[in-house]
Amino acid sequence: MRLKLLFPLVALFFVSVFGAYASFPVEKTNAGATTTISAKKDQLSSPAAASADKSQIIALVLVLLVGGLGIHRFYLGYPVAGVIQLLTLGGCGIWSLIDLIRIVTGDLKPNGGDYKDKF
Repeated sequence: MRLKLLFPLVALFFVSVFGAYASFPVEKTNAGATTTISAKKDQLSSPAAASADKSQIIALVLVLLVGGLGIHRFYLGYPVAGVIQLLTLGGCGIWSLIDLIRIVTGDLKPNGGDYKDKF
């Protein structure tokens, strides 16, 4: 019985480890010219440009309605903290209350920038 479970677990491990192997910028050769994909800058490639369209009012509404799920952290660009809040239900509500106060005072800002709309 244990051997039947061992193979799928090992296969899942290898797929998860090596499946994300090529998720970094790779060099692409095109007729002798080498270009790096990460060198091509997009308008929203920098964190400051991506966070320029975040609203403090929307962050406040998110923390009030679904603060225990950490959705406001995902919105503000903090996915790791969002996952932790999701798993702990906002630190049993305490972390969500602290985030509510930090958003109202303007202390909790989007990752790498400032709010577009403030109140």
